[in-house]
Amino acid sequence: MTSHDLERLIESEGALGHPDSVSTLAEAGEVQGISSGWRVALREFADNKVAVLGLAIIVFFVLFCYVGPLIYATNQTLVQPLNSNLPPGGASPLGGHAGPLGTDEHGFDELGRIMLGGQAALEVGFFAAVVATVIGTLYGAIAGMSGRIVDGILMRIVDIILSIPFLLIVLILATKYSATVLALSLLLGLFSWLVPARLVRGEVLTLRERDFVWAARVMGSNRTRLVYRHLIPNALSVVIVNITFLVADSILALAYLGFLGYGLQFPAASWGDMLGNADSYISSGQWWLVYPVGFCLVAVVMAWNLVGDGLRDAFDVRLRRR
Repeated sequence: MTSHDLERLIESEGALGHPDSVSTLAEAGEVQGISSGWRVALREFADNKVAVLGLAIIVFFVLFCYVGPLIYATNQTLVQPLNSNLPPGGASPLGGHAGPLGTDEHGFDELGRIMLGGQAALEVGFFAAVVATVIGTLYGAIAGMSGRIVDGILMRIVDIILSIPFLLIVLILATKYSATVLALSLLLGLFSWLVPARLVRGEVLTLRERDFVWAARVMGSNRTRLVYRHLIPNALSVVIVNITFLVADSILALAYLGFLGYGLQFPAASWGDMLGNADSYISSGQWWLVYPVGFCLVAVVMAWNLVGDGLRDAFDVRLRRR
C-alpha cells in the first residue's frame, strides 16, 4: 500500500468514524454498504417537516426578492411626492392606481420596496455569515490544535472582544463609513466570528484525539495539514449548522441598524429602514407600511432558525428520532 493510499484510508476513517456515520445490517446477517453520515443527515432533515417548511420559506423569499422585480417592475429611484402614502389600490394624482400594498412617504411602490429591501437583507445576511464563518473556523481550528498556552491566549482574546458592546461599535463605524451592502456585511461579519470560533475549537479538541488524526501524525502530517485536511472537514457539520443562525442574526442586526437610522444609504433600502417610522405609520393608520414588511422580516428570520434547528437535529445523533 502506497503512502497516498494510506492517506486516503485515513481520511475515509475520519469521515466514517464520525458519530454521524451509520452502517446497516441485512436481516440475514449480510453486511450492507456503509451509509454516508451526510446522506443520513440529509434524510433526517428531509423527514423534519418543520425544517423543510423553513427551507421552503427561504426559497420563496429568494424568488420573491430576485425574480419578483422582473415580473413586477416598479420605480425605486425617482421620488414621486404626489404619490406618497397612497393606500393599497388608491387613486394616484398622476393617473392610475397604487399597487397592492400602496406607496410609502417617497411615493415608492411598497411591494417593490419590500422586494428591494429583501435583497439587501438576504445579501448582508449571507455575506456576513460567510465572513464570520471563515474567520471563526480558521481561528477556532488553530486554537484547538495549538498547545495550552497558545489556546489560552487566543480564547482570552475572544473573551475580551465578546465583552465589547457589539451594537455600539457597529453604530459608531456605520456613522463613520458609507453604509453599503458590502461594508455592512464586512462590519457584521468581523463582529460575528466569535461564536463560530468557540464552536469549532470545541469540536477540534474532540477530533484531535481521534485515531485518524493520530495516524496522520504518524505519517508526518504537520499541523497545517492536520487542520485543513482532517480537522476542519470533519467539523463541517457544526459549521454548517451555525451558518444558518449567523444569517438570521445578521438580518436582524441589519434591521436594528436600519430602524435606528444607520442602515443603507438612500435610495437603497432594507427592511429595518422601512420600519424606521413604524410608530408614526401606525398612529396615522398607514398599516400597509408596517405589517407587510414586518411579516417578511419575522418570516425570514424564523425560517433560517427553523432550518438551523433541523440541521442540528439531523447532524447530532443524540437528537435524531429513533
